[in-house]
Amino acid sequence: MRNNVILDKLDRPLGVLRLSLTARCNLACTYCLPDSLEPPGLLSTTNRVTIITAAVKLGVGSLKLTGGEPLLNPELEALIRAVKPLRQKGLEEITLTTNGVLLTADRAKSLKAAGLDRISISLDGTTGAVVAKMAGLKAEYAGKQTLEKVFAAIGNAQASGFDSSNGALKLNAVIKRNANNDQLLPLAQLARTLGVELRLIEFMDVGNRNQWNSAAVVPAAEMLAEIKREWPLEPLGRNRHNTASRWRYLDGGGSLAIVASISSPFCGDCNRLRITADGIAYKCLFATQRDGLDLKLFLQSSCDAAAIENAISTFWLNRKDQYSEERHLNRATNIERAEMAYLGG
Repeated sequence: MRNNVILDKLDRPLGVLRLSLTARCNLACTYCLPDSLEPPGLLSTTNRVTIITAAVKLGVGSLKLTGGEPLLNPELEALIRAVKPLRQKGLEEITLTTNGVLLTADRAKSLKAAGLDRISISLDGTTGAVVAKMAGLKAEYAGKQTLEKVFAAIGNAQASGFDSSNGALKLNAVIKRNANNDQLLPLAQLARTLGVELRLIEFMDVGNRNQWNSAAVVPAAEMLAEIKREWPLEPLGRNRHNTASRWRYLDGGGSLAIVASISSPFCGDCNRLRITADGIAYKCLFATQRDGLDLKLFLQSSCDAAAIENAISTFWLNRKDQYSEERHLNRATNIERAEMAYLGG
C-alpha cells in the first residue's frame, strides 16, 4: 500500500527517510569527524515515531536509521518496534548503517527480532594500520581491535538472519586517495570471501570538517577498472532512486556496487529526506546549515501530527536541490555546511 506521493520542484518523489539517532560516534572517521557530545534538543523516541508516521503518509517507503553511530542509542529497538504498524500503511523496509563495533551477537538478534530488515556495516580497510588511519584512532593496535570487532559483527549479523545473498547485509567503504585506495582489491576479496556485497563510496564534500579536496577523490571509473583487472565484471546498472550502480562478478563471486556522487551524480532522481538527531530536516546531503527546517517547532504539545505532515510536505514541495550536479559551477568555502555526523551520510 502506497500513500500520497508528493513531488518536489524537479518532480522527484519523497521516498526515503534517513533518520539520524545520534550525532555521537565511537570512532572519528576522517570523512565524518563527529562531535563528542549530543546537540541540545535531541528528539525523543515518541518525536521520531511522529515524524516517521507523517513521512510514511507522504510516500516514504524506506526508513534508514543512521548516526553518528546509531547503536549508541539504547532505544533503537524500541523505535523499530514502535513503527512496525506502519508496515500496513506503506513502510516497506527499515535499514541500519553502523560501523559494527557495537554489533554484538545479542544486539544483532535483538535488532532482527525488533523488525530490522537490512544492515550496512562500514569498513574502510583490511589492516589495523589502515583502519586506524581512516577511523581516527591513534595506534595500529586500536585499528586491529576495531577490525576484529567488525569481523565479528559481520558474523553476528549473518548468524541472526541478515542474509547477504538477498542484500540484507552489505559492506560500505569510503575510498580516499593516498589514504586507503590501496585497499580496493583487499576489500573486494574480503567481500567476495564473505559473500557480502561491497559498496565503494567516493569521498564526498559533506560539511566543512573533513578537508575535502577533489584530488583526494578516487573516481568510480578508476575503482572499477582496478577491480575489473582482477575479476571481470558485467554491469547491472543503477535502479531509479538508488544511490549505487552495481556489477556482477562473472566468476560467480557475487556483486559490487559503487556510489559515485562526485564523478557521476544522481541528483535527478534523488528521493531522500534527511533528519538530524535534534530534529532538523534537510533536503540534500550537501545542504548548508541555513537550509534546514527545525521540526521541533511542530512537535510542541499544541501541535498535532497533521502539523508535522504539513511542514514536511511544504518543505519537500519547495525542494530544488541538486548540488552534486552543480558542484562544478560553484562551491563557496565560507558557507557553514551541515556536517556528515548530523546528516547520517
